[in-house]
Amino acid sequence: MSHKTLLRTGPLLPGGISPYGPLGLPGSDGLALPAGFTGRVVARSGHKVAGLTWHAAPDGGACFPDGDGWIYVSNSELPLLGGASALRLRADGSVADAYRILSGTDLNCAGGATPWHTWLSCELGHRGRVFECDPYGARAARPRLSMGRFKHEAAACDPERRVIYMTEDEPDGCFYRFRPSDWGDLTEGTLEVLCSSGHWQVVPSPAALLKEARHQVDDARHFDGGDGCHYAGGVCYFTTKGDSGLWAYDAHTSTLDRLGAGVRAITAAPSGDLYVARERPEIDVIAPDRAVTPFLRLEGHDGAELTGLAFSPRGDRLYFSARRGRTEGYTFEVAGPFRP
Repeated sequence: MSHKTLLRTGPLLPGGISPYGPLGLPGSDGLALPAGFTGRVVARSGHKVAGLTWHAAPDGGACFPDGDGWIYVSNSELPLLGGASALRLRADGSVADAYRILSGTDLNCAGGATPWHTWLSCELGHRGRVFECDPYGARAARPRLSMGRFKHEAAACDPERRVIYMTEDEPDGCFYRFRPSDWGDLTEGTLEVLCSSGHWQVVPSPAALLKEARHQVDDARHFDGGDGCHYAGGVCYFTTKGDSGLWAYDAHTSTLDRLGAGVRAITAAPSGDLYVARERPEIDVIAPDRAVTPFLRLEGHDGAELTGLAFSPRGDRLYFSARRGRTEGYTFEVAGPFRP
C-alpha cells in the first residue's frame, strides 16, 4: 500500500517535468519509455504461455506476493467464458507457471485485491456477481452475493475502515461500499450506497430481482459509467467512462472531488505516485504534488484500451494489458527505476 497520496486540495497540474525524463523512441514492442526502463510482452491472447492459452479481452489485474517472486492475475471480459488467469513469476521476472483461477463466468471486467491476498473478480453483465478467487490456485472461487447483483466494474479494499468500495458500469451507476460482518470474510455483510448528501445509506435488497440496487435509495448519487477503482492512503480513486472522469473519495473527510478527465484505469505505486491509463494508449504518472507527466506511450496499437495496471510487490515492475475488442490482447511488463 502507498504510504503517500495526493495533496488533498487543489487541481491537477499537467505539463510539468517528468521525474523520469522524456520518453524515448518506441522499441520493437511499441513501447516508448523513459531512459532506464525496459518493456516486454509477457502474454498474448490466443498464444501459449507456460502451457496455458492466454485469455482474450484481458482486463482488470493485480499482483500478489509469492515467496521470492509474485503472481499477476488478469480478468477476461468475455461473455460466458470470462473468468480469470494467473501468471506466476520468479524473482528474476521469468514466467514459471500460468493457470486459470476462475472459469465459466460472464464478462469479468475489473476487480480488486484484498489484504488477505485474494482477488475479487467482478462480472459486468446484468445482475453480475463478485467472485472471490485464490490467486495461488489452491482453492475454488466463491461468489459473494451479499456484495450485490449489478453491473460490477471494479473493487478496492479500505483496511482502515474495513470496507470495500465498488463501481457500477451503468449510465446512472452508483458508488458503493460493502461492510463485511467480519473483516476477511465476505460471506455476509451490508451494502451501502453513496448519496447526494455525502452520507452512506444501506441498500435494502442488494440481490433483488425486480428493483435494481441503484434505484433502491432515493438520494443515491449517480455517475456516468463507473470504471476503474483503487484505494491508497485514505483515498479511493475511481473513474467514470461516460465522461472519462477521475474522482477521489477522501474517506477521512467523507468528501468527493472530481480531479480531472481523460482517464480509464488507475493504480498506485509504493511511492504514492498514481499511474493512470488514458483513453488513448498512454500512461501518465501523477505525483503526490499533483503534477501530471507522461510515463509511457504504446504505438502500433491504435484504438487499444489499456487495462489491468498493477505493480509487483517490490514496486519495480508495472503490468498492464492492451486490448482491442474481445479478441486481441497483449499483457505487458515494464521494469525499471521506479521511485521508492
